[in-house]
Amino acid sequence: MSQTPQDASADKLITVEVAYATPEKQKIIAVQVEQGCSPLQAAQQSGINAEFEGVDLGAAKMGVFGKAVDPNAYRLMPGDRVEIYRPLLIDPKEVRKARAAKAREKSG
Repeated sequence: MSQTPQDASADKLITVEVAYATPEKQKIIAVQVEQGCSPLQAAQQSGINAEFEGVDLGAAKMGVFGKAVDPNAYRLMPGDRVEIYRPLLIDPKEVRKARAAKAREKSG
């Protein structure tokens, strides 16, 4: 039995998840994409930016299962979870300095 062009293209589709979260809302969307798709392409195809106001997929940092990846260069594998990261609001170094200063005040 020979494959039709539609069947052949269906074989090249993989399922991945695209995740984004704010303190108020979290969303994971399963999406079928072409094998070899980038995280940015998967995020765009998922439509997740319509669920959250102000998400700029082109500027967002992304990762796969908690590891930062280049959203344009990385190639997704079946079952990957693309995570779209929000920008940091506070510099982590400043938070640590403030926490250390507060601890010094308490102890001394």
